[in-house]
Amino acid sequence: MMLESERRQVVDRASELATLTPGRTGNLSVREGDVFAITPTGVAYDSFDVPDVPVVGVDGEHRDGNMLPSSEVPMHAAIYRRDPVGAIVHTHSPWSTTLAIANEPLPPIHYMIVAVGKSVPVAEYAPYGTDDLAANIVDAMERADTTAAFIENHGLVVTGPDLETALENTVHVESLARLYLEARAAGLEPQTLTDGQLETVLTKFESYGQDDST
Repeated sequence: MMLESERRQVVDRASELATLTPGRTGNLSVREGDVFAITPTGVAYDSFDVPDVPVVGVDGEHRDGNMLPSSEVPMHAAIYRRDPVGAIVHTHSPWSTTLAIANEPLPPIHYMIVAVGKSVPVAEYAPYGTDDLAANIVDAMERADTTAAFIENHGLVVTGPDLETALENTVHVESLARLYLEARAAGLEPQTLTDGQLETVLTKFESYGQDDST
């Protein structure tokens, strides 16, 4: 079976979308080479198994799987064609989507933003599931040099080297969006970090965590 491991990851992690996005509006994918496994369209996150998971080429062609792929295949395929990332997560998570509908980027209010870049931009609106939307997202991420973007009047998309990282960084962005909006709702003006401060964090992150060699 094509991409059995990647399809298993989609099945095992899809339920995490339920905590981030209402209904069945989120999707995720895992890439291997020039093909990727992606959540099927219009079904509950716990209602499909490995053989059901669609496999799609970076050209957008449905290659395998008993179910039809997410309507956001053009977005996933365009990002994979742009960048050798390993996974993509797309949600309509409420705090991020609030910034998206206000067409407002997320500034560097906390050092954890460097998990995705130095800011989170807003990609210009286009109808969901279209090549135009995919192009707008890719353009916004390239211009901001980031692995995350809000989508105007739509939601959030985050990429990562693997699905675990992409999901973790989706949570980071949603948490920071909440902090930013709550501070402003309280009448406070969030302070932003300078580029130099962010560069220092990026340097420190290079040695963060456990050394796998020990």
